[in-house]
Amino acid sequence: MKWVNCFLLLLLCTQSAWAATGKLLATPGVSQVEGSAGGGIVPWAQLAGYASDDEWSMSGFCSRASLSDYQLDVCGVQANLFDRVELSYAQQDFDVDALGLTIEQDIVGAKVRLYGDIVYSDYPQLSVGVQHKSLDDALVANLLGAADDSGTDYYLAASKLHLGAVWGYNWFWNVTLRHSQANQLGILGYGGNDEGTPWQAEASSAIFLSRQWAVGVEYRQKADNLGLGESDWRDVFVAWIPNKSVSVTAAWLDLGNIAGQPSQTGWYVSVTGYF
Repeated sequence: MKWVNCFLLLLLCTQSAWAATGKLLATPGVSQVEGSAGGGIVPWAQLAGYASDDEWSMSGFCSRASLSDYQLDVCGVQANLFDRVELSYAQQDFDVDALGLTIEQDIVGAKVRLYGDIVYSDYPQLSVGVQHKSLDDALVANLLGAADDSGTDYYLAASKLHLGAVWGYNWFWNVTLRHSQANQLGILGYGGNDEGTPWQAEASSAIFLSRQWAVGVEYRQKADNLGLGESDWRDVFVAWIPNKSVSVTAAWLDLGNIAGQPSQTGWYVSVTGYF
């Protein structure tokens, strides 16, 4: 992951004059733990970066989720091609403290904007996305009964920003419908003996207290393919976007049961740099 860290550092040191600036501040959202633009745990319809239809942009991010018994580190890069196509790559390192091991997963993603703009169109912006995930070592996933060590998620997202809608503050919402057989994002493999519906709903909502500050909540359904009591995820977040070169997000997480360990709560921090 060293090359990703170096790339992120380069982005954060880049002067804002080099950044694509075709969108309003904060409208790309932040970076999601699977590499896509969005919230921390939910991909949104927006594309990463500030590129308009005659620009391209790149961004990089690193995130950490520190839970009661686990830690997840993610770094990745994103490209926005003319506000139509987003390409992304992320690497996840999931530390299991009790066993002294790290599970690594690579995620390659793409998102295509189908319709609209979150601010200017009458109806929500719509995008379709794909995330292909593969484990570097499937030992733990196999021991828990996962059917595969790789898988592909598909999703449809709708997002809208309503200016001055809540007591004069801007209100944002997103809903996402995902098709997935991933166990804990795929960190515990894909599928299993107790496979249920592959369709899961996800949602986010936020209020902008100013142009630079937003507070919000997220929810993500999860499938319990392994019969380990996999829980739905929730978070409460605050995002700071001081300019079009950087964003910082902090959140409180409630991820419930992970691999039989209950009450996995903790903190999440993510930094994204844009140019």
